[in-house]
Amino acid sequence: MALHFELVSPERLLFSGDVAEVDIPGTEGDMGILPGHAPVLSTLRPGVVTVTMEGGGKERIFVRGGFAEVNPQGLTVLAEVAVPVAELDAERLAQEIRDAQEDVSDAQDDETRRRAQENVDHLQALQSAL
Repeated sequence: MALHFELVSPERLLFSGDVAEVDIPGTEGDMGILPGHAPVLSTLRPGVVTVTMEGGGKERIFVRGGFAEVNPQGLTVLAEVAVPVAELDAERLAQEIRDAQEDVSDAQDDETRRRAQENVDHLQALQSAL
């Protein structure tokens, strides 16, 4: 049994096909989605979506925010920004971190500052994982 998975960003469709499993960085924690998963809707935090193919191969895609929906038809991820890790360059990620740090400096209230700092922390963790 396969899971139908689609990952879409405003720029393009990054993935569409049947897979064995998808691990997503949910706001409330990482989630592994397998065929037959219960319906769920989740926001995404910056992180890596790991797609496990039916043959065992893996594809990793960096996402920065968005939503994931699991329904009887499969899993759909609508990402604000999505870049295959293989295409991710260090300078682009460094720019994302600088932009996020600027968001921390520009924050007008504690909650906005906390969320912006959390974003910086996630991006820096991704940078150290590459």
